Amino acid sequence: MRPTPLLRTLKPSGTASAALRERVRRPAFLERLARAEDLAPLFKNDDYIGWSGFTGVGYPKSVPTAIADDIESNNLQASPDTKKKFNLFVGASVGPEVEDRWARLDMIARRYPHQVGKDISKGINAGRINFADKHLSMFPQDLTYGYYNLRKTHSDSRKPLDWAIVEATAITEDGYIVPGASVGATPEIVQSAEKIIIEVNTRIPNLEGLHDINHSFIPPNRQPYIITHPQDRIGLPAIPIDPDRVVALIESTKPDNTGTNAPENDDSRAIARHLIQFLSEEVQSGRLPKSLLPLQSGIGNVANSIIGGLAEGPFEQVQVWTEVLQDTFLRFFDSGKLAFATATSIRFSPEGFDQFYQNWATYKDRLLLRSQQVANSPEIIRRLGIIAMNTPLEVDIYGHANSTCALGSRMLNGIGGSADFLRNAKLSIMHTPSSRPTKTDPTGISCIVPFASHVDQTEHDLDIIVTEQGLADLRGLAPRERAPLIIEKCAHPDYKDMLHEVLFFFR
Repeated sequence: MRPTPLLRTLKPSGTASAALRERVRRPAFLERLARAEDLAPLFKNDDYIGWSGFTGVGYPKSVPTAIADDIESNNLQASPDTKKKFNLFVGASVGPEVEDRWARLDMIARRYPHQVGKDISKGINAGRINFADKHLSMFPQDLTYGYYNLRKTHSDSRKPLDWAIVEATAITEDGYIVPGASVGATPEIVQSAEKIIIEVNTRIPNLEGLHDINHSFIPPNRQPYIITHPQDRIGLPAIPIDPDRVVALIESTKPDNTGTNAPENDDSRAIARHLIQFLSEEVQSGRLPKSLLPLQSGIGNVANSIIGGLAEGPFEQVQVWTEVLQDTFLRFFDSGKLAFATATSIRFSPEGFDQFYQNWATYKDRLLLRSQQVANSPEIIRRLGIIAMNTPLEVDIYGHANSTCALGSRMLNGIGGSADFLRNAKLSIMHTPSSRPTKTDPTGISCIVPFASHVDQTEHDLDIIVTEQGLADLRGLAPRERAPLIIEKCAHPDYKDMLHEVLFFFR
């Protein structure tokens, strides 16, 4: 490893802890041990920064916090001459204690491609943060293509990021990064960065063996993903990096800030019952095998209820190919009915992570984490015949779905990976409550609408719409046939007459 001039500006950080020495198996990296507070001033206004992380797990905590502390304690945002705003690239969302704090301090100029948090959403909708929504399967490849390099004078279009700050649970003898509970876009972020900072989290167990990492090539050198079953491995157990670009190593002991999962309720359990009945009928008709086909499930209380229902359902030896695993997947594993699951992130509650880590030997051979470019690959989704299940904001009576923009313009979180799956799945299912109550109206706002105010998934992509009211099977139906079926099966009774009137008016 060549000496890095940047390190000369850093103060010695002391002796590495025994835990850190055990996790870092490339001794030369320990010579780059630094303190997060010493790194913070090195970040300049308009820097392009990539973080590891996906759905609030596996993200760096120490360095982003130190950068915010430095800016806040020195009141840097008060003057245009000292203000710092950064361009932030993460595979999906991260913890609110870093991302939302950066948004509150007006530290984010641009954000790609998915986010979760009240403060960052406020910044986006107020125009303070430029946010570009993107399919999660496409974001990592676009990063390696150089599409996000907006600085024409930047030295290397193949390295559009000034910094990558990534969390690891271990570092191998080759200097490769063993991620934590998510992979996301981390392989492409370190591939695209000029300088790399690694936070080794010694609070989290070493999760070596849980990951399958492949290199991201660009055309005309891209290779097919040779995967025909969810358990197939195609890559390495750790993320390869150039050791010479590692400028600092940090020891972190901060946990992922996941909080509790959205609780199940009567509506979500009713949706789960409708779906399990539908899948049972598909098995009986011969359109699905008894073990179903690999399942993809989004996040939230409806998804939790569906997976919880499957843990008690009639299907055996089920396999899962999805983005994110929630707590009910542990119940699904424990039931003996889930044979294998692959994802790009594990988003358990703190209690769920405790169960997972305490029973690591039980789960480790039935679980695999991949990069989001592979987990969300349209090629694999279509080959495996995925059953995709996701929650929209609203669905219209013709089968168009809005997942991102309330009232057509107010950005929520972003499209995420839902369209990656729904466009390519064997069965594309959208599940939602028929209405969402408000403070003043117990029925609330209908989620079945005459026309979607913004369209993320078109009528061409969706097969099944299901609410607590019932399930509409749209396969093979023309728009004139779909509309009355969706109204009758899925709409809340308080809205059915109005929706029928709209339908009659436009006939």
